[in-house]
Amino acid sequence: MSLVRRDTAGQLHVEEASLAEIARQFGTPCYVYSRAALTAAYDGYRAALAGRDALICYAVKANSNLAILNVFARLGAGFDIVSGGELARVIKAGGDPAKVVFSGVGKSRHEMRAALEAGILCFNVESASELETLNEIAGSLGKRAPVSLRVNPNVDPKTHPYISTGLKTAKFGIPFAEALPLYRRARELPHLAVHGIDCHIGSQLLDPAPAAEAAAKILGLVDALAAEGIALSHIDVGGGMGIRYRDEAAPAATDYLAPLLKVLTGRTERLLFEPGRSLVGNAGLLLTRVEVLKHGEEKNFAVVDAAMNDLARPALYDAWHDMVKVGAGSTANGQKRYEIVGPICESGDFLGHDRDLDLAEGDLLAILSAGAYGMAMSSNYNTRPRAAEVLVDGATAHLVRRREEVAQLFALEAVLP
Repeated sequence: MSLVRRDTAGQLHVEEASLAEIARQFGTPCYVYSRAALTAAYDGYRAALAGRDALICYAVKANSNLAILNVFARLGAGFDIVSGGELARVIKAGGDPAKVVFSGVGKSRHEMRAALEAGILCFNVESASELETLNEIAGSLGKRAPVSLRVNPNVDPKTHPYISTGLKTAKFGIPFAEALPLYRRARELPHLAVHGIDCHIGSQLLDPAPAAEAAAKILGLVDALAAEGIALSHIDVGGGMGIRYRDEAAPAATDYLAPLLKVLTGRTERLLFEPGRSLVGNAGLLLTRVEVLKHGEEKNFAVVDAAMNDLARPALYDAWHDMVKVGAGSTANGQKRYEIVGPICESGDFLGHDRDLDLAEGDLLAILSAGAYGMAMSSNYNTRPRAAEVLVDGATAHLVRRREEVAQLFALEAVLP
């Protein structure tokens, strides 16, 4: 579904809510999400997995706002977390800890203890050291820690190198050749219970073939484990399905999962999936206002009130986000090619290059496909308060995160006596 639409007067809306009115009420920059779009994305996975014993674990790192987590919890989702803070968010939002898988290469002892006490579904263990530490902590609590090993299948996901996680050069997971002996060690440790296997090769995957290849490789290991009497109750094939930012041929969940599910045909183990971007990416936008237009000899600049601290993806990945003018009609300036930049004191502070737009100072822009890794990666660089967040449900716009105030940014600091 398309996130935005124009009314008869040409004004841009999310669901039935006017973006101009949201800007008036809550200010800019402001993240705006659609409950209907979140639900539709989740339902796409649910339909693709109909009739299978499967759990959709939303990858919290993509967008960890409590309201979004609550929407998914109400839909029955599980959660994939990578920190103790994310676990606390899931619980606060009404998520079920028994549907949580805990990934990440550097889990602290404190985080392990908190997750064990909360009763999570499984730890996705990523090193031999973690396995030993988790056994020790579980023993001190009188518990058995449920574990799977995140196995690195060395499959090229054909994506940006910063979000490629399944190659043998990655920091993530356990090398494929080391997995079998480490499973044997896990079986020996008294305070661990071996439950499953995990594999995640990367993000923004548009071709389903690498994920299916990785799953086939993992199944060979599952069968080898079964031959040694190590029977697994679940197979976690990760997430990573990509979305359309510009002109990508992004697959629907049914099409993306079909080759992977074909590989998994006849398996009796429960299937776990960890989608993040594909559930929230196209369900959100960043609303910003044009502050200054600078018409230079070689380039025209539109300086907006959002910046790289609000949306880091363009500066970090050279990522493209489509931009749409919120209002209707033309201006006296006419259409020009603009660099869309923020007010931060960095040449890397850009949100878009070479955008053909008809703009005037004061116009609103909607920066699309910003629901994933937008607010979640935002910062306070240049002592800039982070944006407000709004969740639209029909005609109602709910403020789900207040805009920060400058005084809050240094409230925890102190000067020397």
